[in-house]
Amino acid sequence: MMEVMSAIEGARLVLLRHGETAWSKQHRHTGRTDVALTALGEEQAKAAGPLIAGLGLRDPLVLTSPRRRARHTAELAGLAPATPDEDLAEWDYGDYEGLTTPQIHDHDPGWTVFTGAVPGGESFAEVGARADRVLDSVLAVLPERDAVLVGHGHFSRVLIARWAEFAVREGRRFVLSTAAVSVLGFEHDSRTILAHNLIAESKGDPR
Repeated sequence: MMEVMSAIEGARLVLLRHGETAWSKQHRHTGRTDVALTALGEEQAKAAGPLIAGLGLRDPLVLTSPRRRARHTAELAGLAPATPDEDLAEWDYGDYEGLTTPQIHDHDPGWTVFTGAVPGGESFAEVGARADRVLDSVLAVLPERDAVLVGHGHFSRVLIARWAEFAVREGRRFVLSTAAVSVLGFEHDSRTILAHNLIAESKGDPR
C-alpha cells in the first residue's frame, strides 16, 4: 500500500484546453458544434507541446475530447497516441449553443454556465457525473503513469473543481485560456492543483 501511495504522490494529471477557434475568439458557447482551429489556434497547440514535454511526464496516457478541435490540438502538440473519450466533450449548452454571454443576458440577466440553468443542455449533476467518471478512470492508472486530458474550457474547469473536491459551480474560480495547461497532482495524500493556466508563447499570439 505504501508503494502505491508513493507512486500516486508523484503522479500528475495534465489538462490542455484546445487552441483558438473562430467561435472561441468570438466568445460563443461551443459545445456540440464541431468547429476547427484557427491558424492561431494551430500555433498555440504546437507551442503547448514543448511546455508539456518539459514536465517530464511518465509514459503519459493521453485522452481527448472527440471534437476535432481537441483531437487536432493533441496531434499538433505531439501528444500521441491519443484516445478519444466521449466523457471529455464540452458542456452541452443546449439552447445556448453558439450564443455569447451578453446575448444570453438579453433574456437571462446575470447568467453564467456555472451559476444558472442551461435549457435543453446539461445540468450541474450531469456534467459533474461525467467529470467524476473521467477522474475515476485516470486515478486508476496514476500509480503507474501520468495522464494528459485534451479538452475544452468549461469542462476542464469542472474537472479541476472536482479534482479539488469542490462543487461543479466552483469551476467559475479557474479561468482557462485557449491552449492553456493546468497540472493537477497530490501533496500529503490530498489532491491539489500544482499549476494553472500555463500558456506557452506562440507566433502571432496576442495574449
